[in-house]
Amino acid sequence: MNEKIQEIAQRVRALRDINGLSAESVAKKLAVDVKTYQAWESGTADIPVGSLYELASLFSVDLTELITGQAPRLHTYCVTRHEKGPEVERRSPYKYWSLAYNFQHRKAEPFLVQIEAESEQKPLELNSHPGQEFDYVLEGRMLVSIGGHEVELGQGDSVYFDASEPHGMKALGGKRVRFLAVII
Repeated sequence: MNEKIQEIAQRVRALRDINGLSAESVAKKLAVDVKTYQAWESGTADIPVGSLYELASLFSVDLTELITGQAPRLHTYCVTRHEKGPEVERRSPYKYWSLAYNFQHRKAEPFLVQIEAESEQKPLELNSHPGQEFDYVLEGRMLVSIGGHEVELGQGDSVYFDASEPHGMKALGGKRVRFLAVII
C-alpha cells in the first residue's frame, strides 16, 4: 500500500495507544465495524477524510498532525500553492489536498477535491462525518447524493449540507470534476 497511507495508519495506531483506547471502542465511536477500522490502522485500507477528521477530534490533535506528522505552525495566515497542500486521501477516483494544513486552531477544514471521470461508471460510495460541509464546483459536473436526494452540480454551483447525512459525489460527462470542499 502507499507509503503515506502507512504513515497515517501508524500515527492513528500510536494515538489510540497513547489515549488508552481499544480498536473496538474507536470503531464504535466512528460507527464503523472493527474489521474496517483495523484495516485502516494496519494501512491495508485508506482512511476516508471524514473519518480522519473524526479521529483527529477524538484524539484531540489537529488533522494536520494525522496527515503530515507535524503540528501546524502558522497563526496569522497561511498560503498553500497550487496543488502543494498535502494530499489527504489516495483512493481512486478521489484526490484531496488540504488547503489550510499549516494554520493553527482552524475552525474549518478546506480541501481541493478532484474526482476522476472514471467515477461515472462506478456506484456512488456514501460516507458521513460530524459537522457541516460546503462544496463549490470549480470545474466539471458532478452528481451529489445527500440523505437519499440526488442533485447535479456544474461549474459555479454549490451545496451546503449536514455532513452526518450519508453523502457522496461522482464526476459526470466523462470529465474530471474539481471542487472546493469545506468541512465545518
